[in-house]
Amino acid sequence: MSLNTEQFILNIGPSHPSTHGVFRMKATMDGEVIVELEPVFGYLHRGIEKLAEQRTYTGIIPLTDRLDYLSAMSNNLAHCIAVEKLAGIQVPERAEYLRVILAELQRIASHLIAAGALLNDCGAFMTPILYMLREREKILDLFEMVSGQRLTYSYIRPGGLAQDVPAEFLPALQKVVTDLPHFFDEYDQLLKENEILLARSKGVGILTREMAINTSASGPVLRASGIKWDIRKADPYSIYDRFQFEVPTGKAGDCYDRYWVRMLEMRQSLRIVEQAIQQMPAAGDIQTKVPALIRPPVGEIYSRTEVPKGELGFYIVSDNSIAPYRYHIRGPSLLNLTALRDMIVGWKIADAILIFGSIDICMGEVDR
Repeated sequence: MSLNTEQFILNIGPSHPSTHGVFRMKATMDGEVIVELEPVFGYLHRGIEKLAEQRTYTGIIPLTDRLDYLSAMSNNLAHCIAVEKLAGIQVPERAEYLRVILAELQRIASHLIAAGALLNDCGAFMTPILYMLREREKILDLFEMVSGQRLTYSYIRPGGLAQDVPAEFLPALQKVVTDLPHFFDEYDQLLKENEILLARSKGVGILTREMAINTSASGPVLRASGIKWDIRKADPYSIYDRFQFEVPTGKAGDCYDRYWVRMLEMRQSLRIVEQAIQQMPAAGDIQTKVPALIRPPVGEIYSRTEVPKGELGFYIVSDNSIAPYRYHIRGPSLLNLTALRDMIVGWKIADAILIFGSIDICMGEVDR
């Protein structure tokens, strides 16, 4: 027997644990089924792009920390690479290796939060995310060792790094690298074939290959739909062309594939870190001498890197002054959200929470 029900509007957020930040979903419901969805942005708008146009190129770095504050080291690197391309600045060999090590550690730390939060949304209350936070803390210990900070670092600078790593960094790094595979195996044993995770995520929130391409999705969201696109391979930057690693992809483009691709990517990041440790010069400069006030020649640049959530791009226009004339950020969280409506409509409200969580966004990057 079917019941005739009247549709109603349900607001989820903007301040709600399941919205992963100040994001609002205005859902039109027919019973428990979502028949229409309107994503609402703008509750956290910071004006970072305009603020950047009033700052020096080095002074912008703390702003990039606060884009995706779970991937601050990767954001620092992306901005500095753009400035170095624009100004023609070379980076010393040792600094390049340290940058790659820190960026890949940041990718692992970010994916641990993404997977743990998704499983929390799935109903696995606290246990998986606490396991993953445990290993993330060890990575944050390394970041604190080199920069003095645990969340916003401002450590990577145009031309290299703010300072060399301390003597105790490499032994501590080696211990983390040695221990992580055991914990990755532990996660897989706990979760890979978990019947609740499979029931909640398999076949749910499918993002097709065509939709992923048409919405400019990137990162794990794109690769989970079966598209083997990673800027580190497709358009190598820094010294990524020196490392051997694979680009994991999914098949169905559902919530489970987005989770599983991140789990596989952490192993590949660890593989890169191990190679970088072996190849890195034991000594050498970590900073090219650059002026305190960088004045790139008149021109423009678009530079992109593969951060944990996808393609982070910076478009910078220089007028030969100490601050950018124009500064625009292509944030992967914003672009990955554009397919949210199509992924959610037709699913129930409980599924919508999981679908949204599987995208892995940071509102600081959306409302930049």
